Amino acid sequence: MKQNVRPLIGIMTATKSDGTIAGNASLFKRLQKKLISQNGISFIFTLEGVGEDQITGYQFDPKDGLWKKEIFPFPDLVYNRIPLRKVEQTKAFHRFIETLIERKIPFFNPSFIDKYQLYILFKDHPFLKQYLPQTILVQQEHALFLFLQKHKSIYLKPASASKGKGIYRIKLLQDQIHVEGTKNLLTHFPSFQLFWQEWQEHLLNNPYLAQEDIHSAEYEGNRYDFRILVHVKNGVYSLTGIGIRQSQDQGITTHIPAGGKLLPYHLIRSSFHEEFIERIIEPIGEALTEKIGYFGEFSIDAGISKNGKYYIYEVNSKPMSFDEPEIEEVKIERLCQLFQELTKFRPNQKNTI
Repeated sequence: MKQNVRPLIGIMTATKSDGTIAGNASLFKRLQKKLISQNGISFIFTLEGVGEDQITGYQFDPKDGLWKKEIFPFPDLVYNRIPLRKVEQTKAFHRFIETLIERKIPFFNPSFIDKYQLYILFKDHPFLKQYLPQTILVQQEHALFLFLQKHKSIYLKPASASKGKGIYRIKLLQDQIHVEGTKNLLTHFPSFQLFWQEWQEHLLNNPYLAQEDIHSAEYEGNRYDFRILVHVKNGVYSLTGIGIRQSQDQGITTHIPAGGKLLPYHLIRSSFHEEFIERIIEPIGEALTEKIGYFGEFSIDAGISKNGKYYIYEVNSKPMSFDEPEIEEVKIERLCQLFQELTKFRPNQKNTI
């Protein structure tokens, strides 16, 4: 490893069951290239590689396009990109975070964000609560039935899933229950009791939220919502980019992995959308940091109803890659700026390890 480059950024990821390294390799490579241009360097590592005073990790070499295993000192900053929720629940993860705190090493993105935890956090927030769809935790048959009776159409969402996985829409039509999934699964039950008998084990063993179905605004006949990317810049949460996702064959979700479509932002752009987005960014970042820990980045899933009311659906730590190249380019710039800001190393500043 070169010994004359700072900052040294450690990107924390995880090992998959087959022993290979998980994570967004494309992101890691692009960060390494950008850091090198600023006289910095990065390496990826897993908890298994953490020792008492050094870390065994992998450094990407852009010259030959290869990952090289090396031993590194503890980094100047740790960027948490662990893609597996279960890893963040281990004793090894919590011990490592304690070590970073003891060594005064900054880190950001402390954990995944549980959907119900987020709802509880925001529903008591004096400003953000106005943008929340009505939501309950699925725990009892009667409470879920009353919630469905009230709204007639609701979503069932796993509290700890992402990318639109495991989402269903339940409708009460007369006395029948209609269940629709992202793969156009459509099941009918003649009564709520029969629905509950078949679904209760799944809904209670995998914590689920029930959320009112918002009748979203549409563009050319299909609903759309916002994907908003945020990073800290000069100590303030600020907008990195806005993407639009539109439902297609199924109307359950707009997530692209579940069949959604990218829609150019300029097609629905308005000053009202931008005012809403700018107003929610800082309060969300401050609330997350106060209650959970320091998030240097996050993405927001938000939307607008047909009658013009805005909603916050989800906030995601460790955002997925955006399909818009221009947003991805700004993201790399913002992350490297944040690395420099938190480590107090200026770009191209010569320092030695």
